[in-house]
Amino acid sequence: MKKLSALFAAMALFATVTLAQQEAQPAQQQQPAEGPVMTFETTEIDYGTIEKGSDPLRVFKFKNTGTEPLVIKNARGSCGCTVPKWPKEPIMPGEEGVIEVRYDTNRIGPFTKTVTITTNEAVERHILRIKGKVVSPAPKDEGVPASKSGF
Repeated sequence: MKKLSALFAAMALFATVTLAQQEAQPAQQQQPAEGPVMTFETTEIDYGTIEKGSDPLRVFKFKNTGTEPLVIKNARGSCGCTVPKWPKEPIMPGEEGVIEVRYDTNRIGPFTKTVTITTNEAVERHILRIKGKVVSPAPKDEGVPASKSGF
């Protein structure tokens, strides 16, 4: 029984020393992926519930986390009501950029639209999504109309 207890104690000591050594070693830094790599902060933006005619612009931020220049070849909305604008010049490794998306906020009702981004990456396409709901503006309170009789 004493030998068994000593064996368990030795195993526990070995496991503790091994874990301590692993924690003491510095974490290896992750190398950037080969070629251009477009990394987005988010690929979906929710407009929420907005009034008709509200600000149509939303921005998708991205970074080239690869090792070569990133070229955006095209950005296409899923319909004419979704218009993207993208950088035409190459995005160098480590640099950031934005893709602006405008949705026609004069269209009442819920919406879910996509923007397809085509690049020079190994994975050539990214799909960005926007969604929300456009409602009619609340009626403006004009106050109490003045009496026509002058009273």
